[in-house]
Amino acid sequence: MNGHQPLRSSCTLKTRSNKSSAAISLRASGDGGRPPAEMKQKKKTANGFWSKASFMNWSMDDAVGLFRFHPMPCVFAASLLFFMGVEYTLRMVPSSSPPFDLGFVATEWLHRILASSPDLNTLLAGLNTLFVGMQTTYIIWTWMVEGRPRATISALFMFTCRGILGYSTQLPVPQGFLGSGVDFPVGNVSFFLFFSGHVAGSVIASLDMRRMKRWGMAWTFDVLNILQGVRLLGTRGHYTIDLAVGIGAGVLFDSLAGKYEEGKRRAAASTANGNADVFT
Repeated sequence: MNGHQPLRSSCTLKTRSNKSSAAISLRASGDGGRPPAEMKQKKKTANGFWSKASFMNWSMDDAVGLFRFHPMPCVFAASLLFFMGVEYTLRMVPSSSPPFDLGFVATEWLHRILASSPDLNTLLAGLNTLFVGMQTTYIIWTWMVEGRPRATISALFMFTCRGILGYSTQLPVPQGFLGSGVDFPVGNVSFFLFFSGHVAGSVIASLDMRRMKRWGMAWTFDVLNILQGVRLLGTRGHYTIDLAVGIGAGVLFDSLAGKYEEGKRRAAASTANGNADVFT
């Protein structure tokens, strides 16, 4: 037994020495004596929020690829900075002055011609009313004859929204407005300026034509819509913002009408499946 005592003491001293070295090493590393696994978890928790942030994984190649593969968002970002500078440094139009409209400036030549030639103004107004009739006829035709109600639903959505917005903010008639008894709405009746139903209706019809691959008709409507917009600016029948929002409204309400149809189809399919389950 005495022969084994030195061996036991040697092992004990060696173990104590290892523990002391580990403790000194931990204290030297400044971890307060915590085991490495706990320290790793604490570091992961501290940096967890930022490590999950998207920009932490960006590289120089990503930055170069942003300009290469996504040029349009980059252009929009530059436009944001540009127009922020324009907006914050431009003097606002006084309340006693008429609104500044870039479209009116660009079509001043046409306004002078139409103001000096009432017959030409009446002719163009009549042709514009004919174009509005073409839009209306096509939109109703797609529903009543072809059985496709999307364009009609879109037009109903659009004119409802236009009525609400037009009544909510009743803009004054632009200075120099050149009215005509044959312009739509016919009879020199009052109308809402914001937004242009002429333009929105044409966009709705054109989008439907493209869905049906009626490319020739669609391009014809687009060209006529542009000419219509130039005439409306020249006669001061609409502000530029009315026409621009009219384009967006046509696209928006066509999309909403499509979602409405899709929702109805899904509801009908769900109801049909439910009835089938009842009888099985």
